[in-house]
Amino acid sequence: MTSKDYYFDSYAHFGIHEEMLKDEVRTTSYRDAILKNKAIFKDKVVLDVGCGTGILSMFAAKAGAKHVIGVDMSNIIDKAKLIVEENGLSDRITLLKGKMEEVELPFPNVDIIISEWMGYFLLYESMLDTVLVARDKYLSPGGMIFPDTATMVISSIEDGEYKEEKLNFWDDVYGFKMTCIKESAMHEPLVDTVEPRFVNASHCIFNTIDIMTVKKEDLTFSLPFEIAINRDDYVHAFISWFDIEFRACHKPIHFSTSPFAKYTHWKQTVFYTKNTLTVCKGDVIKGNITCSPNADNPRDLDISIGYAMEGKVDSSEESLQYRMC
Repeated sequence: MTSKDYYFDSYAHFGIHEEMLKDEVRTTSYRDAILKNKAIFKDKVVLDVGCGTGILSMFAAKAGAKHVIGVDMSNIIDKAKLIVEENGLSDRITLLKGKMEEVELPFPNVDIIISEWMGYFLLYESMLDTVLVARDKYLSPGGMIFPDTATMVISSIEDGEYKEEKLNFWDDVYGFKMTCIKESAMHEPLVDTVEPRFVNASHCIFNTIDIMTVKKEDLTFSLPFEIAINRDDYVHAFISWFDIEFRACHKPIHFSTSPFAKYTHWKQTVFYTKNTLTVCKGDVIKGNITCSPNADNPRDLDISIGYAMEGKVDSSEESLQYRMC
């Protein structure tokens, strides 16, 4: 089984869809963006990219879409067909199993594309690439994409206790050193829920993605950031999250995966630093964050963070490499 086969097969199990459907922030945001904008969806042809259980397709049909086409590569689409039939929508929803690049739609163009494509750190698993294929191949001039804007944010956290538990543990495992595992763990970002009280700097939006215009090559980037420390503290890691907007709505709808917002299954992404920074209020950390698909498995991400700080009591400069897999 290839990594790509494993990826699609993993989405065939109902458990992962249960987690996503029970994510109220995620699901109600899509529901409201669609059902509170019936005037936009009425009599439109809608394409649901990566339709999963078909929940977004059914929202679109309920909103008055002329016809909805759902496409998914995973075997979950077999269940989705039963779900659509069970809800009496088989005449208005067509579900197709296959790659977006290869399936043949029953309509030459679509008016609206809906998709829940976001992964950890927004871009993990590269599903946005598939949305862009659908956009360039099928979206009519003047068409819309739901959602249409994503922003990526970075800050810093104090996380000494957890870092000690997760990383420094390998320095002394019942009297034995296992530092090779520590080194590997350092290079893998941690996806977890971070309590707001641990965030100790300003938030910097380092990337804004307009899904109507972005190109695949734009998803490989190297961008600057700058954050200001807001209290005397220590920095053990950088933290990143993303915000999503449905600007095409009559009244724009927005949700955030920030630690200051309601929980989502995306949580936050933590990048531990090798050095512990002693920081004072007003200190500034400047850096650059680079992201690209991994050469061996494009669904993984190679991420690097380079930063420098000249603080009141401490200075530090590092270049850190991570692989999200």
